[in-house]
Amino acid sequence: MAAIPKKVSERIAKSLGSFQKVLANARDRDVNEADTVSIVSDIIASVFGFDKYTEITSEFCIRGTYCDLAVKVDNKPQYLIEVKAIGLNLKDNHLRQAVNYGANQGLQWVVLTNGIMWEIYRIKFEKPVDHEHVCTIDLLSLNPRKADDQEKLWVLCREGLSKAAMDEFAQRAQSVNRFVVGALLTGDEVASAVKRELRKIVPGLKIENSEIQEIIKNEVLKREVIEGEPAAKAAAIIKKAARAQKKAKSVVTQEMVG
Repeated sequence: MAAIPKKVSERIAKSLGSFQKVLANARDRDVNEADTVSIVSDIIASVFGFDKYTEITSEFCIRGTYCDLAVKVDNKPQYLIEVKAIGLNLKDNHLRQAVNYGANQGLQWVVLTNGIMWEIYRIKFEKPVDHEHVCTIDLLSLNPRKADDQEKLWVLCREGLSKAAMDEFAQRAQSVNRFVVGALLTGDEVASAVKRELRKIVPGLKIENSEIQEIIKNEVLKREVIEGEPAAKAAAIIKKAARAQKKAKSVVTQEMVG
């Protein structure tokens, strides 16, 4: 990910700590949704760098209903924010509402938040329309001055929009996660590497890759990492990358032969 500009880093470091105190206090008082929206709007302005009066709006109408907040640059909506009261856990029905708002407007990005937890989703304009979870950010757990934590907020900053930070972050999140790592660990290349190491311990050991893969799947990894839809998607990503690499090598070989 590209380095965060110094002025953005300084803004996050200066303002996030204050809002962490505001959020903790609001949580303790269990403030309502309207008050949470007010806090979220201030965070978008002070931490993420949008102009509070021209780039943040609560009057964004989509098919006769209003989303809680939208951020705009040059009067073009960039992403929508659906806000729930700070004491509520974010749920699937809240997400469906946010995704419907974004899909109806043709926006790729929506954010669901209760002020503390910020869930970022990318809408996939397929038939039917789908969505994928990109990341969840807990504002109270972040260190305002830590570079890695600032990077998590960079994707929502005004300056990040011009650098396609969301696309870059989504691509990284899709590729670097426990499901992809789990799929790699159960592949042939890792099994072959483990077999070589085992033979250093027991010279002449007779063992197949499939045996090692079964041990990794059943005794090393958690079942949730290698089963289900996320795991299937991770396996598909790896296969696609392997095919692309194989194709690239084939082209190079043909060029060398030619």
